[in-house]
Amino acid sequence: MPPAAPPPRPAAGGTAGWKSAVEALTGQTPAEPTLPTIAEAGDGARTAMGLLFELREQTPRTNDRWRGATAVRASATRARAGAIRLGVRPVLRSDSGKWVKSTITWSNVGYQLNRQNLNVEQHRWFCQFVPLHRVDRPVYNGQDTEWLYLDEFESPLLWHLLAEAQRLGIGLAGSHKDAVVTVGATASVLLDAVLTAEDLTLSPVLSIDGHRHPVGDAGALGEHGVYAYRLGVDAAIVLAPSIEPLSPEQRRLLGSTGDRAAPAPGLVVPAGEVDEFLREYYPSLRRSLPITSADASIAFPPPPPPVLVHTVSFEPKQAVRLDWQWQGDRDEQAEVEVLDRVNTALPDLSAPADPAAPTVTLKGLPAAEYTDQTLPRLDAIPGVRVQLVGEKPDYHELTGTPQLIVTTVETEKRDWFDLGVIVKIDGRSVPFNPIFTALAKGRKKLLLVDNSYLSLTQPVFDRLRELIEEARALAEWETGLRINRHQASLWSDFEDLADKTEQAVSWRAAVGGLLQLERGHADATALPRATPLPAGLNATLRPYQLAGFEWLVFLWEHGLGGILADDMGLGKTLQVLALLSHAVQHPATAEPRRPFLVVAPTSVVSNWLAEAARFTPGLRVGAVTSTQATSGRSLADQAQGVDVLVTSYALFRLDFAAYQAHGWAGLILDEAQFVKNRTSQLHRFARDLDVPFKLAVTGTPLENNLLELWAQFAIVAPGLFPSARRFTEEYLRPAERKVRSQRELIERLRRRIRPLMLRRTKDVVARDLPAKQEQVLRIDLDPEHREIYDTFLQRERQKLLGLMDDLEANRFIVFRSITLLRMLSLDASLVDEQYAAVPSSKLDALFEQLDEVVAEGHRALIFSQFTSYLALAAARLDARGVRYSYLDGSTTDRPGVIDEFKTGDAPVFLISLKAGGFGLNLTEADYVFLLDPWWNPASESQAIDRTHRIGQTRNVMVYRLVAADTIEEKVMALKETKARLVEAVLDDDAVFAAALTADDIRGLLEP
Repeated sequence: MPPAAPPPRPAAGGTAGWKSAVEALTGQTPAEPTLPTIAEAGDGARTAMGLLFELREQTPRTNDRWRGATAVRASATRARAGAIRLGVRPVLRSDSGKWVKSTITWSNVGYQLNRQNLNVEQHRWFCQFVPLHRVDRPVYNGQDTEWLYLDEFESPLLWHLLAEAQRLGIGLAGSHKDAVVTVGATASVLLDAVLTAEDLTLSPVLSIDGHRHPVGDAGALGEHGVYAYRLGVDAAIVLAPSIEPLSPEQRRLLGSTGDRAAPAPGLVVPAGEVDEFLREYYPSLRRSLPITSADASIAFPPPPPPVLVHTVSFEPKQAVRLDWQWQGDRDEQAEVEVLDRVNTALPDLSAPADPAAPTVTLKGLPAAEYTDQTLPRLDAIPGVRVQLVGEKPDYHELTGTPQLIVTTVETEKRDWFDLGVIVKIDGRSVPFNPIFTALAKGRKKLLLVDNSYLSLTQPVFDRLRELIEEARALAEWETGLRINRHQASLWSDFEDLADKTEQAVSWRAAVGGLLQLERGHADATALPRATPLPAGLNATLRPYQLAGFEWLVFLWEHGLGGILADDMGLGKTLQVLALLSHAVQHPATAEPRRPFLVVAPTSVVSNWLAEAARFTPGLRVGAVTSTQATSGRSLADQAQGVDVLVTSYALFRLDFAAYQAHGWAGLILDEAQFVKNRTSQLHRFARDLDVPFKLAVTGTPLENNLLELWAQFAIVAPGLFPSARRFTEEYLRPAERKVRSQRELIERLRRRIRPLMLRRTKDVVARDLPAKQEQVLRIDLDPEHREIYDTFLQRERQKLLGLMDDLEANRFIVFRSITLLRMLSLDASLVDEQYAAVPSSKLDALFEQLDEVVAEGHRALIFSQFTSYLALAAARLDARGVRYSYLDGSTTDRPGVIDEFKTGDAPVFLISLKAGGFGLNLTEADYVFLLDPWWNPASESQAIDRTHRIGQTRNVMVYRLVAADTIEEKVMALKETKARLVEAVLDDDAVFAAALTADDIRGLLEP
C-alpha cells in the first residue's frame, strides 16, 4: 500500500525535536510497525519460498508390502501404526497466495533459482539447509527423497536457520489445513514428583515456553531441541531448543509408537517404599533426568559428595586397565582435595588419577606392583571407591635367596638345546629363561607367569653379569633361553656358575666332543673316534685328508655345521665326496633318504660331476643346469633317484622356493666365499634353507674383513656368534670398546671357531707338494710412460684427498680413480688409445721371461684382473706365433677351454683373475705370472694354487710383476696387511688388522 501522509512537523525544540531530526536524515516518516504475514512474505518481483512442515507416519516395508511410499501424512482419525517424524520440504507461493509443492524438491532446489524466478536470499537459505542436515550422516538416494526429517537434524545450527528464515520472510506452513507452525524460545523435559499419603508419582513433563504439552505427541530434534504437535481441528506444530542437551533418558520420554518406547504415564512408588527410593534410586535417577516437584509436596535430599570411582579391570596377559570416574554431584573444591590425596599415594610408575584422561593400561611388572602395593593404599582414602572387574590375580613378591640348577633339554630346532636353568626361591622352582632375559635388559625386578615377582638386585645374580655381557646379544635368547651346540665354551661358563648341572645325553655327546677338540687338540685333527673310509672310494687319502674326512663325519653325525677351509689345492672336494659316500652308506635315521644339495659356482658344477665320477663312482650324482621355467622340469623330478644334486649359485637363487620346499639331507656350499656378503639375497637364502647339516667349503674363508667369516658361520653354525652389529663391536672395533686387549679378543675369537673350522695350510703338508719359489720383479716405467703416470697421479690426488673424510659416501669415486691409476701402471693405452705408441715396460719384462719358459718346454699361467691387458698380451703372443688358451668371464665354453689346455700342448694360458680364481686344476703348468697385484692376498693365492696343488710333480715358479714407484707398490704393502689378518685369526697369534680404511687409501696416493 502507499505510505501514509507525513504528520505535521512539531515546533523546534519541542518534545519531538529528535523525531524531526531523524526524519530529516532519512527523508521519510515512520510507518506503523508491522510484521510480515505469510501472505506478504518475499518480494513482489520474485516467487516467495516457504518451508512446509508435515507429521509423517513411518510405514516400513514388509515381505507382503514392498512397494509404495515408506511414510504417509499422519492423521488424527487413523489408528497409528508407525512412528511419527517431523518432515520438511520446500514449497512456493502460487499466484493465488497459497503454498504449493510445484516441482521443487530438496534434490533439485539448487538448480531452480532462475527457472522458478525465486527470491535470491531465500533460495540461498534453502541451499544451506540440506548440507547442514546431512553433516553427520551419509546421503541416501531413493526412499522418500522429497522430505528431510528434523528428528535427524543433529546440528544445533537448526535454530539459527529458523531465526534467519523469519528475517528473510520465509514462510513456515503446515500441510494440515490451517495448521499453525511456531518456533518457541526454550523447552524442557523432566519428571515432576507429587507426594500423597498413598504414594509418590513421578510424571514426565514437556514444557515449551512455560506451556505443558503431552509427551506422547512430541519428539526430539537431535540432542538440542523438541517439537510438539496437535492433529485434527486446530492442528499445530511448535518447535523449541532445549535449555541443555537432552540425555538419552529424556529423549526416550518423548513419542508414542514405533521405534521409540512408549513413555510411562507415571512412575508410582508406594508410600512405604519412598524412603528406599530416595536413598537408593533417586541419586542415580537425578543424574539422568531433571526431577522437580511443582507443588512442593516433597523435599529431595541434598546431593551426596562426589566419589572418585577407580575401576580396575584385570585383563589377560597380566594386564590391568585403570579408569577414573566421578560419581555424585560435582564439587570442584572437594574433587581437588580427593585427587591430591590419590596422586600422593600413587607410585611414580603410574599415570596420575585424571577422570578426563584416556584409560591407562599397565602390563607385566608394573601391573603386579600396582595391584599388590598401590590398590590397598587407594582403597583406604576417603572419597575413593575401588571397583574391581574380573578376577584379581594373586600378585606377591618372592624374597628368598635364589639357588641355580642347570639342565639341558633337546629341542626340535636344529643346533639348539633348551638351557634349563632353574632358580629355586622360597621353596619353588623358577625357570631361568625370563630371569636371564630380564638381566640382559638391565631390569631390576621380574614378574613370573604365576603372578609372583622378585628382585634381581640380589648378590647371586651378580655372578652372571660377565656371561650375560656376551650371551645377551644372541637373538634366539630373546624368545627362549637356548644354547647352541657350537657354543662349547659358553657351556663351560654355565657349568662354572651353576650349583648343579644335568646334561642331555645328545648334548653331552656333541658338546663333549667339541670341548675335547677345543681343550686338548689345538689343530682340530684328533677326533673322538676313527672312521673307516666308505666302500667304493677310488682314492688313497693322505693323512691330513683322512683326518679331515673323520672330522667331517663327526660334524655330520652330531648335526653340527662347519667350515672346511684347507688351503687351495689340498683336496677339499675329495674329502667332501668321501663324507657324502659315508653318509649315503650310513644314514643317520631310518627315514626315507634324501639327497644332498651341493651349490657351487657355475664354472665348477661340471668339475663336481667329473670328480665324483673319478673318486666316488658309486654315488649317484646329478646336476641342475637351468631353471625350472627354462628346462620345463621340476626340481623334484631332477632330484629323483640321486644321492647328490649339484647346482649353481645363480640357479639356487632364482629357484630358491623350489629348493626350500624339496627337503635335503644336507647343504654343501662350495667356494663359500660366494655367500660372504651378509646383506646379499644369496647369503639370506643359504642361511634360511632348512636342512639338518650345512658345510661351507672354501680355501679363502677370510679375504677382506672378519664380517666375511661371521657371514659364513651364520649359515653353518647359527648362534655361534651374536648379531653382525655386536660382532663388529666385539671384534672389529676393540679399540673403541676398550674392554679387552686386542690379543685377548683374537684369542677368544680363535677359541670359538677352532672346533668348527678345519684349516690346514700347505706348510702342514709341505712334504706332499713340490717346491714353490716366488719372486717379485720390480719394473721401472719407460720415461714417457712415467711422465704420463705422474701427471694423472697428481690430478687424482687433488681430486680424492678432499673426499677421504666421508669414504663411504664417496667410495665409488675413490675406487674409480684408484682403478685408473692401476691401469696406468700397466699400460698407458689402457686409459687412452692416444698412448698406444708408449712403450709397455711390464709387457717387455713379461716376454723376456716367457720366451725362455716356452723355449725350455715349460707351460705358464698368466693372470690379470684387466681383460684389456690380457688382450695386449694375446696380441704379442699372436705376433710371436705362440699358441695359447684364453679364459675370462665372457668365455661360453669354459670346460672346453680348460680341457683344451690340459690335453693340448699350448704353452700359455691367459686367465682373468676373477674367472680363474677357483674351480681350476691346472697342474700341467709350472710357471705363474701375476701381471698386476691386488690388495687381497687370497685372490693371488687362488691364482697360484691353480697349479701348486696336489698332483703337481714339478717345482712351481711364481713371478709378480710390479711397476716401480707406482700405486702397485702401495697395493703390495696393503696386501701384506690383509695377509696378517688371515694369519692372526686362522693361523697364528699375530695382532689382526682392520678392513680397508681412508688412511689406507691416502697411503696409496702418496708420492
